[in-house]
Amino acid sequence: MTQGNLSTRALQRRRLLQAAGGLSVAFTVPLTTSLAQAPVRLPGSMNTYRRLEGWLRIGTDGRVSAFSGKVELGQGIITALSQIVADELDVDLEQVQLVSGDTAQSPNEGVTAGSLSIEQSGGALRQAAAEARALLLKIAAQRLGAASPEQAQLQTRNGWVIAPGGTQFSYAELAGGDALKGEIKSPVSPKPAAARRLIGQPVPRQDLPGKLTGAPLYIQDMRLPGMVYGRVVRPPSPRATLQSIDTAAARALPGVVAVVRDGSFVAVAAEREEQAIAAAQALRASARWNEDARLPPAGEALFPFLKTMRSEDTVVGEKSDPASFARATRTFMAEYTKPFVSHGSIGPSCALAQWAAGKLTVWSHAQGPFQQREDLAKALQVPLSAIRVIHSHGSGCYGHNGADDVGLDAALLARATGGRPVKLQWMREDEFQWEPYGSAMAIRMRAALDAEGRIVNWVHELWSHTHSMRPGDPDGDNLLASWYLEHAQRASPARNIPQPAGGGDRNAIPLYDFPNQKVINHLIPEMPVRVSALRTLGAYGNVFALESFMDELALAAQVDPALFRLRHLQDARARAVIERVVKMSAWAEPGRALGIAFAKYKNLAVYTAIVAEVTVDRTSGVVRVPRAWCAADAGMAINPDGFANQIEGGMVQSASWTLHESVAYDRERIAVRSWADYPVLRFSEVPVIKVELIDRPEQASHGVGEGSQGPMAAAIANGFAKATGVRLRDLPLTPVRVKAALA
Repeated sequence: MTQGNLSTRALQRRRLLQAAGGLSVAFTVPLTTSLAQAPVRLPGSMNTYRRLEGWLRIGTDGRVSAFSGKVELGQGIITALSQIVADELDVDLEQVQLVSGDTAQSPNEGVTAGSLSIEQSGGALRQAAAEARALLLKIAAQRLGAASPEQAQLQTRNGWVIAPGGTQFSYAELAGGDALKGEIKSPVSPKPAAARRLIGQPVPRQDLPGKLTGAPLYIQDMRLPGMVYGRVVRPPSPRATLQSIDTAAARALPGVVAVVRDGSFVAVAAEREEQAIAAAQALRASARWNEDARLPPAGEALFPFLKTMRSEDTVVGEKSDPASFARATRTFMAEYTKPFVSHGSIGPSCALAQWAAGKLTVWSHAQGPFQQREDLAKALQVPLSAIRVIHSHGSGCYGHNGADDVGLDAALLARATGGRPVKLQWMREDEFQWEPYGSAMAIRMRAALDAEGRIVNWVHELWSHTHSMRPGDPDGDNLLASWYLEHAQRASPARNIPQPAGGGDRNAIPLYDFPNQKVINHLIPEMPVRVSALRTLGAYGNVFALESFMDELALAAQVDPALFRLRHLQDARARAVIERVVKMSAWAEPGRALGIAFAKYKNLAVYTAIVAEVTVDRTSGVVRVPRAWCAADAGMAINPDGFANQIEGGMVQSASWTLHESVAYDRERIAVRSWADYPVLRFSEVPVIKVELIDRPEQASHGVGEGSQGPMAAAIANGFAKATGVRLRDLPLTPVRVKAALA
């Protein structure tokens, strides 16, 4: 749903509920609930929420309401899920209304992350629509006196069940009462690929018209009657504690409605936004803080420091073949690094909160509304049932940025406004200095070649903090303000996401066929810098290192890098994307500096092969990527246009990370306050990108949104080595670093 004017949005929601016959089911079962009484495994998230009415309703007007716990983050998921439902149920796309990310209505499908929405929510909604269609056919057959829909020769079209003689029943009249309710125990089969009308078609995105025309779509555009505006006063450095502050002077400023001080948390609400900003500036000027120099060494000194920190060491992937190892004739070692990286969200985080009759409603652009609600309840010390979180459009997140945190900021301030809703917007410096960053990584690669130039031993070793500190962990509270309250919450302990998906070690286990291999993850639990999930988690750094090292080994073996990869791959789909991108890019054409890289995201999702063309200005040290090509295979493509958009977006974002991005700091404070302190890729630097999809309509659909970032980084690094004859193993490839390497 669009956000815009809240009264309009509320009216749309009421109409939707009326059309659905009233929806009162609240999902409170955690995603890990065991359902021993349901032995048959269902697709996606439906395996946890097995009741049909939790996923799909047909209203008295024939409109279909579908419910998803996944949320729209700019990846086009609302359109794709609507396509799935409309196609499977045989209705027009306009008849489907998708309700997502509302803790009072939607199933809890966890966080919208990991490129899992199509797999989890899409799988569940496809099954729900198939079940509903089968029930509608069965009811129609019974009304006709037939033993089965097949005997009655029934068809479905545009929301109607049609019999050969012309008799027809609308979905609305067949779906009354309890017809579409109950637990799914013996699932029916969804449609075969040949019977689909919408899946596989480039349907226009539902969210784009408003975004492109400036419609009031985002949470920043929302308005509620009596709403006031909030700002937070942050400490000057992480872990600083508030010693004193003059709140009385701020309360006397024009328009100020409330000032909150709770421990080291300070916030202000005012009638107008500029009044809230002025009051926050006055509070900041009067505040006195106790600071410590506790940040890690900066620059090149960070990575040796990471290796000295206490770590929890895990071997996550190992196999051994002593006979092949004995053939080793040459050994190689290289080390690669990735710095702390910001999410760089264009719009700073924002939330709207209102307390009424002891209940809290938060409008949020967080990726996990249910998980945000859990941590809100802990910090506010209220029962879970007293909080409702409704997802609203934000301006991109790319992982765990400040979207969850600002919801608690707004809720704490709203408790002091006498029931008036508070819209709290972070400032740009809040976002840069207080969001959780993508973790820095130090990676050591070792390998051995035999006399024929084949890899016979492979060791991948990485040092990194955790790559996920999202809300919803039962052992802590991961909302920023909760750590600064007088009765402070503790952050959850640092953990690894287990394989096969992995966290810091995501994509560290190679898909290549090596007879001997070992992957060691050194998780560093102490985190002087706040870190959490940034798009791809560890896959960006690991694929950069793995695929750069593959090129270095190909050079040592005197084998073409594309052919070298194919020699070590048996997976036919992996080979297909490499062969396709080689053809797309005219790989063998002389005179160009082309770099190639490949990965299967998480070794579970999209296959991606990328070739990047690289140019280097040796005088200025500027690296550019004028063109890039990608071949990708994620099984059945729901919306080919959305598929390509996600791949392209990931390639552009990766180019920005690879060429520019790194968080600057000293031992006490984060130095990034504005875009001047954090350069990103400019429009003039965006490469011309060509994407080709290998569609496999009979295969399961897998996520694509995070599949291209790692291969793009390695392809650029490999292209740089081809252009200069010099290998850079430290990200980003800045002009200063390039000129030093070329000198």
